[in-house]
Amino acid sequence: MSDKAQKTDVTPATHVPPPARFSAGVRKGNILQVAGQVGFLPAEEGRPPTPAGPDLRAQTEQTLSNVKAVLEEGGASWEDAVMIRVYLTDTAHFAEFNQIYDAYFAELEQPPSARTTVYVGLPAGLLVEIDCLAVLG
Repeated sequence: MSDKAQKTDVTPATHVPPPARFSAGVRKGNILQVAGQVGFLPAEEGRPPTPAGPDLRAQTEQTLSNVKAVLEEGGASWEDAVMIRVYLTDTAHFAEFNQIYDAYFAELEQPPSARTTVYVGLPAGLLVEIDCLAVLG
């Protein structure tokens, strides 16, 4: 028998099922990797995945909420986050995103982690995606 830590799926019940074979997050030992989250509203039976709104603010706030839900499901919090990656569809959104991000974390004594922002294409209607790496303990 191996003493290696097992990988554990971390997917909150409120999350829309991923479109392929992956989890919203995976925990192995004290490492929790949150897969890229987008601004979909909590899942409701019979409703297709639905963005929180058409604007960057609504989608960013919901995306951060979705990342937080995976962190909590995996036994972590923003305090455990060591790396956040942000994917934006438009360079013109960078300043507005930073304002929303700073306001969201205003209560924290320290920023949640290191951060990288890149520009990508996302499925139609989605403006932002965020993933997070957390180390517990």
